[in-house]
Amino acid sequence: MLTILHGSDLHFGKPFNAEIAGVFRRAIEERAPDLLVLSGDFTQRAKVKEYQEARAFLRSLPDLPLVVTPGNHDVPLYRVWERLLAPHRNYRRFISPELDTVTNLPGATVVALDSSAPRRAIVNGYLSDRQLLFASDAFAGAIEGDVRIAVLHHHLAPAPDYESDQVLRGWQRCLDAFQKMGVELVLGGHLHRAYVAHSADLRPPGEGGRRMVIAHSGTTTSTRGRARERNKNSFNQIGIAGDHMVITHHEFLPREGEFVPVRSHVFPRGTRGFLRSEVAGLGAVESNSSVPVEREAE
Repeated sequence: MLTILHGSDLHFGKPFNAEIAGVFRRAIEERAPDLLVLSGDFTQRAKVKEYQEARAFLRSLPDLPLVVTPGNHDVPLYRVWERLLAPHRNYRRFISPELDTVTNLPGATVVALDSSAPRRAIVNGYLSDRQLLFASDAFAGAIEGDVRIAVLHHHLAPAPDYESDQVLRGWQRCLDAFQKMGVELVLGGHLHRAYVAHSADLRPPGEGGRRMVIAHSGTTTSTRGRARERNKNSFNQIGIAGDHMVITHHEFLPREGEFVPVRSHVFPRGTRGFLRSEVAGLGAVESNSSVPVEREAE
C-alpha cells in the first residue's frame, strides 16, 4: 500500500507553533510514509526570516519524497509592488524553484499546481489553462493503474460546516478537467480544518463514471485552526491500495501529546461508487473496510 502524509498551512511567523512542529516531525519519522505532501502557506507574510525558518524545518525532516506547492500567504499581500513584479521570489529561493511540478513514484503520479494567483485571485486562488494543460500532459504519461493525484493549496469543494468560504475561482472548469485526466484524488489546504468531499456531490460523474476524492488538511503547525478545528492542528494519512483508498484525519490531542487518528474515510478506486465514510463515535466504517477508527477527538 502506498502511504502519503499530507499536512498544510504551517504558517511560519507569528502563528507558528514550534512545539507542535516537533510533534509533527516525530509523526513523520514514526510513520515513514512513501510521500510527504505540504500544500502551501509555509509562511504568514512571505518574509525572508519566515522562509528561512520554513526551509530549516523542511531540511530537518526525514529524507523522503516531498511535494510542495505555494499558498496565498506565500506571496506578499501588503508589499504590493513585490506581489505584482516578483510574487514568488522568496518561495523560489527558499522552498522550491518550480511552482508547478510532477512527481513520479511507484504506484502514483502527483502533479502540484500553484493556485496562489497573486495578481488576479489572491484569496480564493485560480488555475490557468496553461497549468491545466501542464497537468494533462503529465497525467497522460502515467502508468495504467497508478493513482493520479493533484495537489493545490485552494479548495474545489467547500467545507461542510457553518463558515462560508469562497471556493477556487473557476472550480467547475478545473473539476471537469481533472475528471477527464483521470485524477482520483485532489489534496489541498487553505481552510484550516480537515474534511473530505467527493466530486459526485458537486458535479455529475465524468466519462466512464469517473469520480474524485477531495481531501483537505487543517493547519498542521499554526494557531489558526478554524470552525471545529479552532485552536487545533491536524494532518491526513492516506493509504492507497489497488482497489481502495483510506484517508484518516489525525489531530493533535494535548492530553496524548501527539497526533492521533480521529476520523477515517474509505473509498473504492475506479468507477464502483463510494463506500460510506464515518466519523469516530458516530458509526463504524462499512464491513469491507479494513481500517478501524481508533479514538475520537475532544
